Amino acid sequence: MATELKFWGVRGSTPTPMVANLGYGGNTTCIEIKDNRGDRIIFDAGSGIRELGRAIAAEGKAQNLDLFLTHFHWDHIQGIPFFAPLLMAGNRVTFHSFLPGSEIRARLERQMSDPYFTLDFNSVGAGKEFRQTITGFRRGGLSVTAFPLHHPQGAFGYRVESEEGTIVIATDLEHGHPELDKVLREYSEGADVLIYDAQYTPGEYESRKGWGHSTYAGGASVARDANAKKLVLFHHDPTHNDTAMSEIVKETVPLFENSIAAREHDIISL
Repeated sequence: MATELKFWGVRGSTPTPMVANLGYGGNTTCIEIKDNRGDRIIFDAGSGIRELGRAIAAEGKAQNLDLFLTHFHWDHIQGIPFFAPLLMAGNRVTFHSFLPGSEIRARLERQMSDPYFTLDFNSVGAGKEFRQTITGFRRGGLSVTAFPLHHPQGAFGYRVESEEGTIVIATDLEHGHPELDKVLREYSEGADVLIYDAQYTPGEYESRKGWGHSTYAGGASVARDANAKKLVLFHHDPTHNDTAMSEIVKETVPLFENSIAAREHDIISL
């Protein structure tokens, strides 16, 4: 077996379950990475984590799961109340973030509390742990290092290394911050796969500066500078249907040849 990356949610801002978007996917962000021994790490918990949770539950065994959150905007945590393994006794879910554990817990408790949800976060069946994790995390053959990104209220990206290669997850971010742009390129150096927030086209970005997102041109620039092997456009805008997404890929390839846009259920093997 190889290291495998699977997309369970690829959309930014809000789910878009209309037919015109389903070729690329309508769920908000969730990524699963498994090493060659089957050890699993999950990144972000948008609406896509619901289907991932059903798949994990169907494995029929108790699980110790590690869930890394890039930040706490709604489209990155809204799937947590519907994540089946969290509701099941015998499982344990560790929530990782750049924040102290007590703050992670407090933020997640708020979205599953009266009057926002019927089940209290502290009443779920699984055991829970909350960790501030920046460096030094390892699960099986996967190691994870976090790095800061330019985004309102803060966000972190992740560099994931295995025996087979390196995956960098860089969502959500806005280019144009000299210091953090440099950090991003340093952590992306030599990545086999660079997953990049390309929510806007360059034209759209002109009226959305300061909103915290980047463009496919920004992703191509990082990929070139960091000598990445593959660029995966991610965090697709809700207004971009399948036709628009295919056109975006077509416009990206001349800037960085090995470019694709993430699609739900797609698997990339290293």
